[in-house]
Amino acid sequence: MLMAIWVPTQTVHAQKVAVKTNLAYWGAAASPNIALEFGLSKKFTLEAGGGFNLWTFDDNKKAKHWLVQPELRYWFCDIFNGHFIGLHAHGAQFNVGNWDIPIGRLDVLKENRYEGYLYGGGLSYGYQWMLGNRWNLETSIGGGYARIHYDKYPCANCGTKIGEGKTNYWGITKAAVSLIYIIK
Repeated sequence: MLMAIWVPTQTVHAQKVAVKTNLAYWGAAASPNIALEFGLSKKFTLEAGGGFNLWTFDDNKKAKHWLVQPELRYWFCDIFNGHFIGLHAHGAQFNVGNWDIPIGRLDVLKENRYEGYLYGGGLSYGYQWMLGNRWNLETSIGGGYARIHYDKYPCANCGTKIGEGKTNYWGITKAAVSLIYIIK
């Protein structure tokens, strides 16, 4: 006896998963970082990433921190290829000081040390190039908001608190040049 079985003709896409590292984050802050990005559908992915820095540099410069920054992305073409926009959140804890950065608010890091945490979110835009079957390169930039809570100390290794505060930051909240390996 023969039976006919009807099978719908729809395309099934395998879920893609990628692992990535932000080369710009390595260079700017000497911070190890990693992210996993999961394909949710033909147009959406979810990135879960973070980084940290646990050491003190020469001349007692500190940039100790940990950061998490998840992002939901919408892809204009297919996932892991071409233009995308994203919605990201971020949270971090930091201990920074003794850096001579004469740009905007960062000039205060030369004379004082700041310890605290931040949280916020923003929007981003990026582009991803396919380099091979499993390798991609991505650039992205994002802007948004961070609420920063901090304690202020007079020098990089002093323990006497001289103040505390909270501030609202509006500006660049994400910048990346990432090397990506597509796992599946």
